[in-house]
Amino acid sequence: DRQHPVTSLKQGDFVVYENGQPQKITSFRQGDVPVALGILVDNSGSMRDKRPAVNQAALNLVRASNPKDQVFIVNFSQTPYLDQDYTDNINLLKNALNHIDSRGGTALYDAVVASAEHLTKTAPPDQKKVLLVVTDGEDTSSMDTLDQAIHKVAVDGGPTIYTIGILGSEREKRGRRALRSLAEQTGGVAFFPKDLTEVDEISRQVAHDIRNQYIIGY
Repeated sequence: DRQHPVTSLKQGDFVVYENGQPQKITSFRQGDVPVALGILVDNSGSMRDKRPAVNQAALNLVRASNPKDQVFIVNFSQTPYLDQDYTDNINLLKNALNHIDSRGGTALYDAVVASAEHLTKTAPPDQKKVLLVVTDGEDTSSMDTLDQAIHKVAVDGGPTIYTIGILGSEREKRGRRALRSLAEQTGGVAFFPKDLTEVDEISRQVAHDIRNQYIIGY
């Protein structure tokens, strides 16, 4: 309830059900396993002045993550662009984040759906999949609605979504609802920093969450 991971649980704290039937846990460990991570950054016009701080926070997240994580970068405005496919090379990720063409509307849901599909098609089925979405506004341009987007991404084998909303007061209510729904329906967390100075610390917390996982076999 405090939006922090609990890292002290033991095997006996878990019960696994499949089709309503309890299952015997055969293996249990708490580990830092590599993940497939997509970083989605709003590239609309209102984000131009925010991008340097957001880009630095995204790079610090990668630096604080498992060095074997594979990361891709999607910049989105009216259309999502895969500016860097999977890599662990910080310089390539930095170049992709610096590819700023801030204009147009915000097709947030389309970017999330496209990135989730990219993860599903390209990451190993048993690899944890994560999306981090950073935006400063509500969706204005997507073909999918919020409910349609959630229906497509909140599925078995789909990504865990973390969202960071740098929101203005005039769009806060709808923007917060959308980002919170995307996160909570996929097992992630939504963050709403008061200003840009908090974004970097949030990105490090996301990295901490990703690295602290329980692996249960049955």
